[in-house]
Amino acid sequence: MKRKIRVKILYVFLAFAAILILLGVRLVFLQVIGGSELQQKAVEQQTRDNLIASHRGAIYDRNRKKLAQSSTAQTVTANPNEIQKAKKNPAEIAATLAPVLEMDVTELTAMLQKETNHVTLKRRIEDDMATKVRELNLTGIYLQEDAKRYYPYGNFASHILGFVGYDNQGLGGIEMVYENELRGEPGRIIALKNALDTDMPFKDETHIDPENGTNVVLTIDEVVQHFTEKHLEDAYYEEKVQNGACAIVMDVQTGEILAMATKSDFDLNDPFTLPEDVEEQLATITDSEERTQARSNALQKMWRNKAVVDSYEPGSCFKIITGCMALEEGLITPETPFFCSGSKTVENRTINCSHHEGHGAQTFADAVKNSCNPAFIDVGLLVGKEKFKEYYKAFGFMDVTGFDLPGEASGLFYSDENYNTVELATASFGQGPVVTPLQLMSAVGAVANGGKLMKPYLVKELIDDDGNILKKTEPTIVRQVISQKTSEQMCAMLENTVSNGTGQNAYIKGYRVAGKTGTSEKVPRGNGKYISSFIAFAPANDPKIACLVVLDEPSNGQYYGGAIAAPVVGKILEDTLRYMGVEPQYTEEERQTLDIAVPDVKGLSTDNAIKNLKNENLTYRIVGNGSTVLRQMPTAGSTLPADSVVILYTEENVSQSVTVPDVTNLSVKEAQARLAQSRLNMIVTGAGATGKSSNLTIANSQYPLAGATVEEGTIVEVEFRYQDVD
Repeated sequence: MKRKIRVKILYVFLAFAAILILLGVRLVFLQVIGGSELQQKAVEQQTRDNLIASHRGAIYDRNRKKLAQSSTAQTVTANPNEIQKAKKNPAEIAATLAPVLEMDVTELTAMLQKETNHVTLKRRIEDDMATKVRELNLTGIYLQEDAKRYYPYGNFASHILGFVGYDNQGLGGIEMVYENELRGEPGRIIALKNALDTDMPFKDETHIDPENGTNVVLTIDEVVQHFTEKHLEDAYYEEKVQNGACAIVMDVQTGEILAMATKSDFDLNDPFTLPEDVEEQLATITDSEERTQARSNALQKMWRNKAVVDSYEPGSCFKIITGCMALEEGLITPETPFFCSGSKTVENRTINCSHHEGHGAQTFADAVKNSCNPAFIDVGLLVGKEKFKEYYKAFGFMDVTGFDLPGEASGLFYSDENYNTVELATASFGQGPVVTPLQLMSAVGAVANGGKLMKPYLVKELIDDDGNILKKTEPTIVRQVISQKTSEQMCAMLENTVSNGTGQNAYIKGYRVAGKTGTSEKVPRGNGKYISSFIAFAPANDPKIACLVVLDEPSNGQYYGGAIAAPVVGKILEDTLRYMGVEPQYTEEERQTLDIAVPDVKGLSTDNAIKNLKNENLTYRIVGNGSTVLRQMPTAGSTLPADSVVILYTEENVSQSVTVPDVTNLSVKEAQARLAQSRLNMIVTGAGATGKSSNLTIANSQYPLAGATVEEGTIVEVEFRYQDVD
């Protein structure tokens, strides 16, 4: 009996021991193994954790002008579980809230009925809307501090800056590449909540302040970027460019990018909205999946930075590089003779010169000026296949530059098995191998600066909110590709190309510009599609900046780079050089054609007025019978060529109106004569400003336009373009 009792006691003891062991194991599991996870769940259950958005760092131009900034905004959130536990009707709350948030009631109701503690209703609302939401004091509806990205100039530098998505994450350009530096760290407000998922009646909050992002300072100059975008956009629409256009302005001594533009562009504050014509095309696609894919493709194309991502055959612009190869190897000099009959036969292929009649006997310097294909074929054959490819690599065309923006493409060259004599011949004048605009700019920058291939860069420095420099980018020399002597020889020949050759449409009076035209026919050959380009740097004797313009598939009738891209480069360089304070250096010939500032003769006697005008080499015409000048046209301070006419009015209300004639397609002398017949003055811009008389220089545009009614003596600005280009 006693034994049975002892056995029962043992069993009970063992049972209790087993239970205690199990409880101990469970306790160890809860406290040690799963403790941290359970503690985290308890914290989540007992506290409300609201994020405080950090402000992304600002993006500045090189002069600390703000191009992108963040501002405080409010995001409306909801706690559907709290609404349910408080026995509130989601539909009623939605009906009250929807008009304020400008949202659909049905959609809002569905969001408030979700089984979750958090749902975002509307992001980054304006202050007035946030105030109205706050005044409603609705159960389970909260305002959360957020940050909104703002670009003060809209579409300005859109392909450089990039943009952010709905979650404030960088999705393109600098915003994406420098996401880690710009984004900052969000702050938090941690508050206790009760079993109903509402705030406790007493306040016990923990604040963790957000850390704003680092600010990025670009090498871009906002003023130069504006010049570049304006002139590129004018050409984009004037020449009806079908496949986009781009331009780059670079400091050739450092590799800093002062401007980079792609057209067409987009509004950074509304980056997901396509142009109306594209939207209309998408609307015709009936299949929803196909339409969605087409929309995605259209957005990617709109966001594509042509200057960095696209590669193309550079055409005659590449002759600069071919010439440097031969000069550096000592195979030619600027005086080396060549002969052009109008074509060149290489193996079984005949290659034409753009000047079909041929250039005849010429020096290499003449061949550069004339952009002669046969001469450059001869130069390329002198260099030879191996050396040519070596230099192609040395100038950086086989590699990416390591630029600050995403998606950079590398150049391409023939594979060894497909690289024969004909390919060498065509590559010599820029047909066959493909490069990016950025690579070409970098290579020509080396030609301009004494032979140093510089790494192009876009970010100048990183700074904190107090302006302290945290990190600074220093200019980087990749390698010395040619000698100072070769650089100087090529600079002189390229300057002659702009002064007297195919690059005259980039001529700027008072500034020594060196440049080269480029026109390449797109593959497949014979499709009538071309890429027109021009690259130049200035001043030629002390290069500071270079500019490249590429127009992809112009369709307004003209496609030669020297005709339509060179004038754009000339305008960008002129505006930029003047802005930079580079003093013009006029030749004696240019000084004779300088415009004269019209003196102020208002209030003078007619005799004194006439004397003052004659002293400035200006002529006059008196209107009225008075003896005192009451008004003059053009007004004082206007600039005119010598021998222009100033109208002197000696009586009130005696001015006469004239109709502006059409002077387009006329030579400088013909246009001047026609305007003089209408008693109008003319200012010459573009190639006509060289002062050289040529029937190949004709008026391309005028302002005021033909047919406008103006006062006699009005100045008509006429842009002339040189026609013998490639």
